[in-house]
Amino acid sequence: MRIVVGVLRGGPSSEYEVSLKSGASVLSVLDQEKYEPRDLFIARDGQWHLHGVPVLPERALRDVDVVFNVIHGEYGEDGRLHEILDAFSIPYTGSNAAVSKLVFDKQRTKDAVAAFGVKTAHGIVIDAQKISDIDKTAQNIFRSFPHPAVVKPIAAGSSVGVTIADSFHALRSGIERARAVGPRILIEEYISGKEATVGVIDNFRNEKLYALMPVEIVPPEGHGFFSYDAKYGGETIERVPGNFSRDEKDQLIAIAKKVHEGLGLLHYSRSDFIVGKRGIYFLEVNSAPAVGLTGESLLPKALKAGGTSLSQFVDHVLTLALKPKEETL
Repeated sequence: MRIVVGVLRGGPSSEYEVSLKSGASVLSVLDQEKYEPRDLFIARDGQWHLHGVPVLPERALRDVDVVFNVIHGEYGEDGRLHEILDAFSIPYTGSNAAVSKLVFDKQRTKDAVAAFGVKTAHGIVIDAQKISDIDKTAQNIFRSFPHPAVVKPIAAGSSVGVTIADSFHALRSGIERARAVGPRILIEEYISGKEATVGVIDNFRNEKLYALMPVEIVPPEGHGFFSYDAKYGGETIERVPGNFSRDEKDQLIAIAKKVHEGLGLLHYSRSDFIVGKRGIYFLEVNSAPAVGLTGESLLPKALKAGGTSLSQFVDHVLTLALKPKEETL
């Protein structure tokens, strides 16, 4: 009898389109002899669908053996979906609700990672709902915070709503852009250097924590960072392995493993860094649903460079999800 896999995709966040593509990738590589795929679509309004028909979650999840969660952004990453799946005792890929809530908040994650002795950029958090005069708020920050600065929503992925601000007007615009995505905004010092990302997989290739080769990300000309448009516009250059020294590669891998294990992440994750003159700075970690699995996504490219197909990876992750949690620790 085949294992029924519910692939959850879509969702109410600004990363809806990316989630659809990631889910389609997972569905396309499932071994049809071993798995029975079930496309579980969640619309932008939060309505669940099965075979194109609106249904309640309990109906969509009936007879599902395991869920592969690729709902990006809010709902799929912040613990709410995890709590629904836990209520129905259905195994799923990725971390539990508590860990998911933690890593969905960029500042809380940075604070936790800094406690491990990892370098993070200096930053401040502002509550967009308390801004009565955006010009005054932006002016105060511009006068007191070192620039250029990175302005971003505290809980969003795929670089949605991110701005590099090197002037008052860019800062003000960045705050407006970020608060259109979420109510809390993180403003960080801009760290100059090479952008890197490292994927970590649990219990892979006879290692408890297996790190993929560090990937160097070179945004296309005209993009100052790895923006949403750069990621999914097909112009970004990814170097696998990246142009890093041996020592830098070793450090990137060690920190990515430390972050994955220290935060209690499960199955797989991808940590982002800046390799600068002052050392390696942790930016953020992408938990399982946030790690894109589209053709443009970084993890599948790193897997391919290491000799692993997306189909093999998906099979491995589902195998982990189906095991009792204590067996995967």
